Amino acid sequence: MYVAEGPRVALRYVCLQDFDELAVLHKESAEMLARWMPGQPIVTYEDFERYLSRFADELHEGFLVCRRDTGAIVGRVNVNNIVRGTHQSATIGYCAYVSTTGHGYMTEGLRLLVGHAFGEMGLHRLEANIQPTNAASLALIQRVGFQREGYSRNFQFIDGAWRDHERWAVTVEMMP
Repeated sequence: MYVAEGPRVALRYVCLQDFDELAVLHKESAEMLARWMPGQPIVTYEDFERYLSRFADELHEGFLVCRRDTGAIVGRVNVNNIVRGTHQSATIGYCAYVSTTGHGYMTEGLRLLVGHAFGEMGLHRLEANIQPTNAASLALIQRVGFQREGYSRNFQFIDGAWRDHERWAVTVEMMP
């Protein structure tokens, strides 16, 4: 069931059976996520099916970070735009929820994801793009070992406007 396990959380693939739990998490966190996430929260079954359809090809993988003691979902991580060949790279997008932030779950979960991406998935480089005003996400990505590489103006359309993002990355060589 889990692709990686840590002391408090584990990483697994997202599946259709996760809809009810994720819909509740997205609804309760809609206001918090609106500033940072593209698109509307996934709260309908049809939206969730469309979200899952992204993972039908080899360009995207969807994971959930779950508590090991209860199995409850505490966050999600997508590995997007996977490029094979001489790049072996991808970008990640992630989120926690109102009820799960501030406990260190995503730090542990993203470390598991990086290990899985560099191990089982055979990737060499991961990138993350984060709005400069998202202090919590910037602190999280630094704790996981990513380093800032640059700045992208008007990078992504979020919450009604084109938003600047900082580019962060980690490679296999940077991991302890």
